[in-house]
This record gives sequence, structure tokens and C-alpha cells, in this order.
Amino acid sequence: MESRTERWLLPEGMDELVPPDSLRLERMRRSLLDLFARWGYEIVTPPYIEYLESLLTGTGEDLKLHTFKLIDQLTGRMMGVRADMTPQVARIDARRLRRDGPSRLCYVGTVLHTLPEGISGGRSPVQIGAELYGHSGWESDCEIVCLMLEALARAGVGPVHLDMGHVGIFRALARRAALPHDREIALHEALQRKAGAEVRGLLEAWEVEANSADALIGLVELDGDPTILERADSVLAHGGEEVERGLSDLSALVHAVRARCPDVELHMDLAELRGYRYHTGFVFAAFVPGYGREVARGGRYDEIGSVFGRARPATGFSADLKTLIALRTSGVEPAQGTVVTAPWTDDPALHDAIGKLRSQGECVIQCLPGEVPIGNRHMERRDRQWVVTADVVANRGCDSPPGRTGESE
Repeated sequence: MESRTERWLLPEGMDELVPPDSLRLERMRRSLLDLFARWGYEIVTPPYIEYLESLLTGTGEDLKLHTFKLIDQLTGRMMGVRADMTPQVARIDARRLRRDGPSRLCYVGTVLHTLPEGISGGRSPVQIGAELYGHSGWESDCEIVCLMLEALARAGVGPVHLDMGHVGIFRALARRAALPHDREIALHEALQRKAGAEVRGLLEAWEVEANSADALIGLVELDGDPTILERADSVLAHGGEEVERGLSDLSALVHAVRARCPDVELHMDLAELRGYRYHTGFVFAAFVPGYGREVARGGRYDEIGSVFGRARPATGFSADLKTLIALRTSGVEPAQGTVVTAPWTDDPALHDAIGKLRSQGECVIQCLPGEVPIGNRHMERRDRQWVVTADVVANRGCDSPPGRTGESE
């Protein structure tokens, strides 16, 4: 049985932020949401808990093991604590907003995972992200990528290495090879391991047509800087119209991102199929030196809205604010203003002066009786007016100004 002295301990993987980290996170949250707003993204606030079938649809299918489940005492239905906010935002776009044209939405909130993730082993990330619905072209993917890169720069995280791929190309090749679902999954897992010999062995055992087999095997080698797209044109020449269109879009996207963000290092990997179960096209992830996992990720997921009765093209990205705080390498927070202390008194003139200072952005603490003032700025009454001075005597209490009663004359 847990002893009384251990009651303060948190569950494994759960953490809490205290000053000054909690302030840093809040400032970063505000800064990034302001950035999103300047790009035209409107904030939405989904519930922390939903019915399970809503959370585990589309994108959510990969989240079954990560989702805490409970029974609703009012209805007896299964509910889940969100492990990812993306399905929730897709539901809002499809069912609540129901717009015809492009819709730009952003969000921030704590999510909960049953299993720890990342180097820190945390289970309660603060997820922030942006989603763009209603546009199917590579241009909207470009906007999302550039917004993510600017957000990382605003957060002080970098230099950024951007890894890019295209799930749709593999999906098209698998369909052309007439692979049933179980074989497609097996081939996907082998590609993720870069196991070229295993990929070849599987395709030979399944007696896949030669042109289709060569294209699928070729994905393993299509890994490098953006110049590999030129080689991809020949390696995947027999992939069909859908593959050709995917490569063309990917090439246009690379060109556009380079023009807008020339300092970002780009890497292409057509066998990198992250989020394969729900992504439908372009996928990407951002990495920084010294951290073995992505700091932000995203991609296109056009099918998710169909489960909510309204299929819409969709692309977006997300990141964990706690990770960004831990990895920041440059200042992302405004300088902390110095504290002004004021005595405890009922003088209306002092209250008016304090209110004016606070409205100007100053931090003013009205000391409680017996409280020791902090800092070196305090309020004193001089010539019948309350002014800020900088001559606090150490350990002087705050009951009233020195030599004063604290009342107006």
C-alpha cells in the first residue's frame, strides 16, 4: 500500500510545469496562436473526451493503443480521452462549420497517451497545430509546410531538417500490383525497415508483375536530396498516371518550399510512409540536430471527413509545445518586466495608480501585511502622489510606506 509520504508522486509519464517553465509554455502558446491568426487560421476548442467511435475514425485508427477508454455513466457508451486532436478538428469542419471553400483552423490543448513517447517518456503532450480543409492541390501543402517552418522559427527551434515523402505514390503502386490488404501491410513494414532484399523476396513470392515489382523495389533507393525526383521519373516510369501526378506535385512542392524557405535543408524519401494508415498523399516531418524524433509532423489526409458525412481534402501539421520548450535554442519569450511592489493600504489614489501601471503592462504586487517586498522598485507617496521609486530597503515589510500612515493627507 502506498505510504502517505508518496502521495505527491505523479503517475509515470505524467508531468507538471512550474515557474518559469509554465510561463515559457504559455508565452509560446500565445505567440504561435497569434502567428496562426495572422495567416488566417481560426482557433477551435474541441472537448477533452468524446465517444470512442468519433475519436477512433480516420486518423484515429492508429491511436487505439494510445487512447484511454472509459464508460459514460449517463449513456453506458464507451468514451475516450483524446490522444490526438486532428480527428476532432476534422469533425468540427465537417459537421459544425460545413463551409464550401477552404477552411483554416488551428488548435492547442493537452492530449493523453496510454503509452509514453519520445526521449522524455511523457504521456501528456500539449498539442498545437493547424489544419487546412477544402483544397486538394499541392499549394495548400506548401502553405502548411511554410507555416510549420515559421512556427518552429518563432519557437526558437532549429536549424530544421525537413524530411518529405508521398504515401499516395506507394498506395498507387500497391493498387497497380493488385496487392490484397494483408500483403500491402507486409510490404509497407519491409519498406519502413529499408529491407530491399526482403521487399524483393516478398514480391517474387507473390509473383507480382515485373514492372510493378521493379517500381516497388525502386522505392527503397529513392532516398536523398530533392535531385532523386529526377531519378524517380525513370524508376517509376511504369507506375501509371497517379504516380506520375504524385511525382509532379512533389516536384512543384519542393520548388515552392525552397523559394519561400531557402535556408531549410530538404530530404526526400519515397519509402518513408509515416502515418500510412490515414495519410493519403504528401507527408513530412521536421527534425533538429541532437534530437532523435521529429519535432513536428504532418501531411495530407483527404479521406478523414467521409466518416463524419462530408469528405473534404485536408492537410495539416502538429507539434508538442513541451518538446519545443525543451529544444528551443534562441529567445522566444519577451523580457520579463521588473516587479513593482506597493504597500497594503485603502488609499484610493494608490489603487488608481496601481491600476494605471498594470494597464501599461507593469507587474505590480500589493504586499500583504508582513510580506517582504521583492525586487528594487516600489511605490511611495511623494508630494501627495504615488510614484515608483527604486530604493527598497532589504527585508522591510509592506504594511505601509516608511514614515507614512498609508492614508491620504
